[in-house]
Amino acid sequence: MTSANAASSNASVLALASPSMRALFTSILLCLALAACGRFDTDQIRACRLAIPALNPSDTVITIEGTGTGPRADILRIAYRAQAPDTQPRRRTIDCIFAGEGTTLQRGALAGLASDGVPMTDASFLLLRRFYLEYKAEPPVDPGASPGAGLVVLPPGLAYGLQQGLAALPSAAIYALLASAYALIYGLNGRILLTFGEFSALGALAAVVGVALTLSLAVSTPVSGLFIAFAVAITVSGLHGFAMGRFVLRHLDKSNGQQVLIATIGLAIALSEYLRLAQGPELRWLPPVFNEPLPLARAEQFIVTATPVSLAMAGLGFSAATCLILYLARSSYGRAWRAVSDDARTASLFGIDPRAVHDRALIIACAICGAAGVIVTVIYGGMGFSGGFTLGLKALVAAVLGGIGSVPGACLGGLVIAAFEVLWSATMPLEQRDIAVYSLLAVTLILRPGGFFGDGALTPRQV
Repeated sequence: MTSANAASSNASVLALASPSMRALFTSILLCLALAACGRFDTDQIRACRLAIPALNPSDTVITIEGTGTGPRADILRIAYRAQAPDTQPRRRTIDCIFAGEGTTLQRGALAGLASDGVPMTDASFLLLRRFYLEYKAEPPVDPGASPGAGLVVLPPGLAYGLQQGLAALPSAAIYALLASAYALIYGLNGRILLTFGEFSALGALAAVVGVALTLSLAVSTPVSGLFIAFAVAITVSGLHGFAMGRFVLRHLDKSNGQQVLIATIGLAIALSEYLRLAQGPELRWLPPVFNEPLPLARAEQFIVTATPVSLAMAGLGFSAATCLILYLARSSYGRAWRAVSDDARTASLFGIDPRAVHDRALIIACAICGAAGVIVTVIYGGMGFSGGFTLGLKALVAAVLGGIGSVPGACLGGLVIAAFEVLWSATMPLEQRDIAVYSLLAVTLILRPGGFFGDGALTPRQV
C-alpha cells in the first residue's frame, strides 16, 4: 500500500535534496506509508464502535464480539450482538471506512459505514455524523467501554478534580524534562539556550522515523516501537546537541549572555526550518497504542478514566527527571558540575575540564528534550516542526518558577505549570490559557525572582 497524498506533499522537498538525501527521504516516506497496511488502531476502532448504538433501538443491549477486516483490507469490520427487550440476541456487523491512511491527520476520520453489509446512503451518513457522532451537547456512548460497575464512588467535585489531575500528568512530565534542560545549562554557566523546544520537536520527528524503520523490519510490536522511538530520539537529539555545542556555543565562550541568547534564537529558527525540510509540510502522526480508557472511579454517571499509555509516559518522564537529579547529586560528574558552576577556573586547577563538563551537560539536556518530544508524540499523536517554540517557552517559565539554576526546582516548576494549565482550562476561557502562563512568569520575576529554590530578594539576574 502506498500513500499518494504523502508523496505529492513532499515533492518539493525531494526536488531540492541531493540524490543521496532524496533516496533517504523516499525510503522514510515508504516506511511511513507501510504504517497504513497494519491493523487498525484503537482510535479507529473506537470511532466505529460509537456509531453502533445509532443503528439499533435505544433500549438494546450491545455486546462487542470482535474486530477484523471487512470486504477490503482498508475496511474495518466489528461484529457485535444486539439484544432488544423480550427478543432473542441477534448477531450483527458494522463496516467502517476512514478518510485517511498512513500517518495523515485524517487517519481516524470516519468517511462511510455499512450495517450488516448494506452501505449507508450519503445523506443518512451525514445526518448520523452531524447530529449524533459530532453532537457535543450529548456525546455518543461507547458500547465497548466498561460500564463502571463496582468502581469506587466519589463526590462529583473530587471525581472531576481527579480526572483533571490524571490528564495533567503527561504535560507535567514533559514540562519537567524541558525545564530540567534549561536548569542544567543555566546552573552551569548562567546562560539561557532558547533551542530546547526545537530539540523536542527534533526528538518527535526522530521517533516517527524510528517507528517507521521498525515497521519496515517486521518487528512492529507496540512495545518495540516505543523502545525504538525513545532510543532513536535520544540518540539523534544528543548528537545534534553535541554539534551545537562544538560548532556554535564553543565559539561564544567569552561572549555575554545576550549574545548567546540571540545566537540560540537564530539557531532555533534554523533548526525549525531544518525540521520543516526534513518532514515536509504535512504532520507525521503515529498510530495510537495502549490508549483504551481504564475506569478508576465514578461519580453518578461520570467515570474517571486514564489510559495506560498516558500513565506509562508520565511515569517514564518523571523517572528520567528523578534519575537526572540523583545523577547530579551522587555521581562524580555531579560533583564536577557543581564545582564548575561555583568557579570554573578553580575547578580547572583541581583537574576538572570545564569544557568537557559543559559538553556532557549539553548532550544530556538535548537528550532529555528528545525524550520529551517522544512523550508528546506518543500521547498526542505528533508534533509539527514549529510545535517546539511554545513548548519551550512554557518550560522556560517552569524553570524560572522553580529556580532556573536548580534542576529539582525546575521539575517542581513543571508540575506547577501543568497544574496551573489544567486548573485554568477547567475554570476559565481556554483561549486565554497561554497568556495566563506568561503572566505567571511576570508575577514570579517581580515577587520572587529566584523561584521556589532561589533567592527571594530582588537581586539582579544575569541573562
